[in-house]
Amino acid sequence: MSRYTKSVLAAAILASASAVGYAATSANGLENDALAISKAKISLTQAISAAEQHVNGKAVHAEYEDTKSGWAYDVEVASGTKVYDVKVDADKGTVISSTQDKVDQDDSHDKKD
Repeated sequence: MSRYTKSVLAAAILASASAVGYAATSANGLENDALAISKAKISLTQAISAAEQHVNGKAVHAEYEDTKSGWAYDVEVASGTKVYDVKVDADKGTVISSTQDKVDQDDSHDKKD
């Protein structure tokens, strides 16, 4: 595993730990996404690998999300000059969807370095 991939994994884990979204599964009715990931059959590393292979690129961001069809990993992958949003099923490890990301909305208001 490259140093770059390890950095992406560390960032994804930290992002998951600070996620604001919740799922109704614990005794008090709420569970943090970071806790929910422990129930996934596929690891974050495996999901990133599946996404990278699917579009022949390198992951730059990953999240664990509760979707309409169940829990999934949302992996942003750079391939050449294009960026893709790849959803990976958290139980099967299969790619659910892959779409080219035209504009990164999260960065549209960021100051230039």
